[in-house]
Amino acid sequence: MGSVYVGRGKHSKPPPGKDEPPSFGRYVVDVAVVVLVAFIIATALKTWVLQPFEIPSGSMENTLQVSDRVVVEKLTYRFRDPRAGEIVTFAAPDGSGREFIKRVIAVGGQTVDVQDGVVSVDGRKLTEPYVNSRYKDTYSSDAPVKVPIGMVFLMGDNRTDSSDSRAFGPQPLNHISGRAFAIYWPLSRIRGL
Repeated sequence: MGSVYVGRGKHSKPPPGKDEPPSFGRYVVDVAVVVLVAFIIATALKTWVLQPFEIPSGSMENTLQVSDRVVVEKLTYRFRDPRAGEIVTFAAPDGSGREFIKRVIAVGGQTVDVQDGVVSVDGRKLTEPYVNSRYKDTYSSDAPVKVPIGMVFLMGDNRTDSSDSRAFGPQPLNHISGRAFAIYWPLSRIRGL
C-alpha cells in the first residue's frame, strides 16, 4: 500500500526520496549558504551604501560627542561633490588607514582665511552656530589658503581640539568616504546632522 502524494494527482507517488527528511549534512550546507549570502549583502551595504561610525575624539564637540555613533551614507558623493557645511568621513592624511570625521568649510576654488578664530571664506565671515564656543579659539593662519579644485578644506567644530586642514591642508575629494547624516546612539542623542 502506497501513500498518496498531494499535488501531482490523486494517485501519483512522490519521486523517490522526496518524502525523506533532509540529512543533517544538507541542513548544514543550507545554513552555511544563507549565512554566506547575508555576509556578502552586509559587506556590500557597508562598503557602498551605509556604514556605522563611532566618534573617537572631541574634535567635533558639541555637534558630535565622544562615543556617539553616526550613520555615514556613501552614495551621495558618487553623484555630486561635498558641499560646505556637510560633515564627512575621510581617509586620515597620515596614511594609517584610519578614518577622520570633520566639517567641510570650503570647496575647490574658494579661499579660506582664519584670523583670531574667525573663519572667512572668499572674504565673507562664516556664521557657525555649530562651533564649540566653550573655549576661545585664537588661531590665525599665516596667509589665506586657496583650496585647489578637486579638494576640500575641513575643520572640526571644536576648533581648540581639532587636527584638521589648518594642520594637514586641504584634502582630495577621492579621500572622502561618505557623509554623516544622523546620530543613532545613544538613544538620548538620536537626530539628523
